Amino acid sequence: MSTAKNVAVIVGSLRKDSINRKLAQALQKMAPASLTLNIVEIGNLPLYNQDNDANPPQAARDFKTQIQNADAVLFVTPEYNRSVPGVLKNAIDTASRPYGQSAWDGKPGAVISVSPGAIGGFGANHHLRQSLVFLNVPVMQQPEAYIGNAGNLVDESGNIASDSTRDFMQKFLQSFERWVERNIGK
Repeated sequence: MSTAKNVAVIVGSLRKDSINRKLAQALQKMAPASLTLNIVEIGNLPLYNQDNDANPPQAARDFKTQIQNADAVLFVTPEYNRSVPGVLKNAIDTASRPYGQSAWDGKPGAVISVSPGAIGGFGANHHLRQSLVFLNVPVMQQPEAYIGNAGNLVDESGNIASDSTRDFMQKFLQSFERWVERNIGK
């Protein structure tokens, strides 16, 4: 009997009522039994500073350990100025350093971008994928997930409100489950 894979979920928004966080929480409830989705907090990370590589702050060490202990990563992020939020980029940098000791290396990943706008965070999604290529994170190509017009994405019970979006996210998670199985440990 196989055990569930530990998926570190990185939410790119710090807002208390973030639609990205709400989606991540809804996905936790929908995940296949073979995947355990755990939100890894990034809001308490200090700004990455290479001068601290030999002795990083405790919050940075703890975060990097959580990523190292994960089997896979799932990013759920908004788009800020046609790119990823600075807090998300900081988290990526924190766990990738010092050079040659990246916690991201080889972890299967996927990206979901969420926005109240019509194009669903397209710019953030693609900028994030560009960074993940460099970090050797094999990112699931299909299905791509750009969730637009997301103002009422999640209902008061914490579930995805739209049947079509819920069905799409269920298929996304099933594809991600297969992606993780195929790419874990490569």
